[in-house]
Amino acid sequence: MSGLKSLSLRLPKLPQSRPVEVEESLLLRLSVQVLVIIGILATDIAAQTSNAFWAVPLSLLGGAWSWRMRRRPNIGAKFLIAMGMILALVLFIGQLARFAQDSRMLLTELLIQLQVLHSFDLPRRKDLGYSMVIGLILIGVAATLSQTMLFGVFLLLFLAVALPVLVLDYRSRLGLITQSIQSLGVSRKQIRQVGRQWIITLALVVGLGMVVFAVLPRLPGYQIRNLPVSANIDVQGQFNQANVTNPGYVSGQGAGPGGDGVNGELGEVRFSPDFYYGFGSEINQNLRGSLTPKEILRVRSQAPGFWRVMAFDQYTGQGWRMSRNEAAEILQRPAWSYRFVVPHQNPLGNTKEVIQTYTVVSEFSNLIPNLAQAQEVFFPTQEIAYDAEGGLRAPLTLPEGLTYSVISQVPIRDRTRLGQASTTYSKAIRAAYLQVPTAIAPQLQAQAEALLAKAETPRTNPYEQVLFLTQALKQGYSIQPELPPLQPGEDLATTFLAAQGGYPDHFSTVLTLMVRSLGIPARLVTGLGTGEFNPFTGLYIVKNTDAYALTEVFFPGQGWFTFDPIPGHELYPASIEVDQTFTVLQQFWNWVAGWLPSPVTGAFASVFAFLDQAWRWFLGLFSEGIGGVLQGSLVVLGVVVLAWLLWLSGRGLVYRQRLAKLPPMERLYQEVLDWLAMQGFPKRPSQTPWEYLATLESQPTPPRVQLTLQAALREITRAYLAWRYGQQMANLPKLYRTWRQVKRRNLRQWR
Repeated sequence: MSGLKSLSLRLPKLPQSRPVEVEESLLLRLSVQVLVIIGILATDIAAQTSNAFWAVPLSLLGGAWSWRMRRRPNIGAKFLIAMGMILALVLFIGQLARFAQDSRMLLTELLIQLQVLHSFDLPRRKDLGYSMVIGLILIGVAATLSQTMLFGVFLLLFLAVALPVLVLDYRSRLGLITQSIQSLGVSRKQIRQVGRQWIITLALVVGLGMVVFAVLPRLPGYQIRNLPVSANIDVQGQFNQANVTNPGYVSGQGAGPGGDGVNGELGEVRFSPDFYYGFGSEINQNLRGSLTPKEILRVRSQAPGFWRVMAFDQYTGQGWRMSRNEAAEILQRPAWSYRFVVPHQNPLGNTKEVIQTYTVVSEFSNLIPNLAQAQEVFFPTQEIAYDAEGGLRAPLTLPEGLTYSVISQVPIRDRTRLGQASTTYSKAIRAAYLQVPTAIAPQLQAQAEALLAKAETPRTNPYEQVLFLTQALKQGYSIQPELPPLQPGEDLATTFLAAQGGYPDHFSTVLTLMVRSLGIPARLVTGLGTGEFNPFTGLYIVKNTDAYALTEVFFPGQGWFTFDPIPGHELYPASIEVDQTFTVLQQFWNWVAGWLPSPVTGAFASVFAFLDQAWRWFLGLFSEGIGGVLQGSLVVLGVVVLAWLLWLSGRGLVYRQRLAKLPPMERLYQEVLDWLAMQGFPKRPSQTPWEYLATLESQPTPPRVQLTLQAALREITRAYLAWRYGQQMANLPKLYRTWRQVKRRNLRQWR
């Protein structure tokens, strides 16, 4: 026994582990749980998943377990939690290897699974801090996935809970443990006061956030190539690339194979008011009716544009058809990627890359909307088709909820370059895009030349001619919704000219034929307008009523460019030329301008136009090489110096205004104190004027300025005290002259 005792004395003692600092604040725990639940619900609704059905109750159960077992080691529970986390990681890696889709949802599901497991072990404040960070990450993921304003509700709830969570966390760090509301030891009046302060703080945070959101520049993103796309869709059967399905053609006589009203000759067909008639391999512009507004797409794009769907090359007299529909080419993608590479039929001039992500809100045709000149398409089927007119189509109608992405090389509309484009067209272009029925060609050519003759200056190149004809049709013809249907054998274009107008799409048909009659290649293109931009979600909301037809004109070496002759529209759709940097601020100004008188809005508009031109000029400098970069840097330096000088001037003005409100004697004394503080000798609040003066006199000063400065300070201090405590007014003009003379001397040596 003695040997064992001596051996135990010689063995080193193991250090005792420190006890876990248990978090006892019940309110903090509950608030953190609510914060995480809001994040789970936000991501669940934004991504349209069902994680909340199991994650929320399990998270609450884990929080209750953690509170009850917070003082126990829970070794067995921690082992099971670790095993669960490893299993969740293995499942995540397996899903990531099987699916090439957008990995954000897989990462979000993994994070939610880890949080649920983590909720069963929250003894410390640090563990609660991890849950707070997870809640913040989840609300951030929901912000990237959300496509509706409903996310704003969850964001406000998150902020409303996050503010007291931060307060409770700070109180816990100070050791002010809060078990419940009653344990705070405050009255109802104090609770109401705290509630008012919380509401005011929340309002200030939200208001400041809205201001920052409005003025924050919206710069192009998408620096990665793993773009959003839905999960893989298995299509049964063989893909018929020539088939174009439009659910709008519900029945018809001579409607084509299968009675879908899409392929073949169109007879008398009934068209659904929910779908645009112009999406088919052949369209009949003799149809009448109107669309019932319905949201069909949500688009996130780096630039606005005309979401192109399909184009037509052959005019039929009362509509258009794709004469080379059977020549559509099937494109395939590799099994490990959703990326399709789209071939280009014609060389392009200057282009700019624009990335778009589309979400289908309601059933659409099997055509794939995109910006012009699609280069890469990320689509969840194994095959897609690319037709001779540059359109894309899928092997199935686009279902609700489908998401896909497109990378386009959008041609830049440079008026100078387009005006200098060649007028020599290839044989293939002339054969496909110059067709005009012989019976109407002379009339269309004569009308086009008559319109061009009205120009003040001759239009000598094709681009200027097309631009002028587009404007002439807008101004000289009108939309006539009551135009009766055409009779068999009647021609749409000649009827339009005789009636001085027609339906909106008729304008584009007539412009296309007029341009062709002048020997300029053109085709009719149908698609969807930009839609309504939502600055809070960053999405363009596109409805079926945004669909219409345009004219596309070919310029050798530059590509195809659209022109819009429909009255009430711009000459061509918005594109990459539209600056989206301050879109939110612009929309806010449009709302404010509606309440201001016209002269005021005109003045502000001039200022904004000048600032916009200056901003564009400044950004243009950095694209002009090293010289432009140096000029831009000098501009930035000059603006910074000017801002600094303005700030100093403004601060001096505010200072003078503050002094002007003081009595004359106090104004002089305060000016002396401020000047001495700038020299490095501030007066402490606890010092009396005489004590401060004694401190200054004890400082070493050059003999040639010591007597002058001390005498002036003594005289001013004595006068100030006599005025303040004895109501005796000194000779202020003399004191001011004395002080100015002292300041004019070189007193820096005194320091």
